[in-house]
Amino acid sequence: MNLHQLSSGDLIADRRAEYAYMLAETSDHTDAADLMRQALELVPDWAAGWFRLADYEEKSGRKEAAATALKRVLELNPADIFGAGLKLALLGGANAPEQPPSLYVERLFDDYADRFDAALVDRLNYTVPQKLASLIADHAGPDHQGFLHTVDLGCGTGLFGAEIRNTTRYMEGFDLSTNMLAKAEAKKLYNRLAQADLSLAPEECGLLTAERAEGRADLVSAADVLMYLGNLEGVFDIAGRLLSERGLFAFSVEDLEAETTGAAAQEAEFALRPSLRYAHSEAYIRRLADLKGFAIADISRAAIRDDGGKPVFGILFLAVKSGREA
Repeated sequence: MNLHQLSSGDLIADRRAEYAYMLAETSDHTDAADLMRQALELVPDWAAGWFRLADYEEKSGRKEAAATALKRVLELNPADIFGAGLKLALLGGANAPEQPPSLYVERLFDDYADRFDAALVDRLNYTVPQKLASLIADHAGPDHQGFLHTVDLGCGTGLFGAEIRNTTRYMEGFDLSTNMLAKAEAKKLYNRLAQADLSLAPEECGLLTAERAEGRADLVSAADVLMYLGNLEGVFDIAGRLLSERGLFAFSVEDLEAETTGAAAQEAEFALRPSLRYAHSEAYIRRLADLKGFAIADISRAAIRDDGGKPVFGILFLAVKSGREA
């Protein structure tokens, strides 16, 4: 979301916020914060303004002031369209939530949809679709003849769908962002596309209805999706309900151990990173798989994208629905 474009409704406040933005663009975050505070004196209930102030305060090194501003954002906007709760957790002002606000994720990708493919593929060396497709290639249905029915969770613009379209007869795509779904629709890859929220319970997420039966898929995929969720128990429940017996669940996570060492790496199951994405441990995934009736069939570690000029490492999993739950 481009906070710079969100108006306060007050011309003078907007003008001061515009000057603050210009100062921030030159890395003068201290003066930018001062101007934003002046703007907020005129419009004290401007949630987007408080969020911008928090950013300037943090970059000025005033973390307590940033945390105070973020708490004000949450007071004004409890649905948390800005992801203020995530930022507050990273500043140490609150515990990290197990899931980000759905409204925040939806708007994030609605705003990102027009430049998503170019940003990931051309500039960030994004490789999950190809690597995940390669991982499942040796398991593509009976006698490796492909899949009958694929459900692509968090399908986005269809980057992974394009990689497996030729190996599946029928493919559904689901995403939280309607703008991302529109981009996928334009590619004519999917037999059906619809909105769904993976943070909700299976009965509420939009994936299981009278028209969308349980056990209909022999492949469920989640390529570069689960890093926007913390606790993954609900996703495993959804995948288990979607899959037929011996069906495959192919997915990726960001590798928690890649940047966490020592006792912390051994104890943590998932963690919120400064990118506002979650990383998960292999041990956590294996425990969940066993708990939810899956057997890990294959695993691969790799660099999956760049972020800030550095590689982000991930783990790709292929799990088989075993039908046995702990």
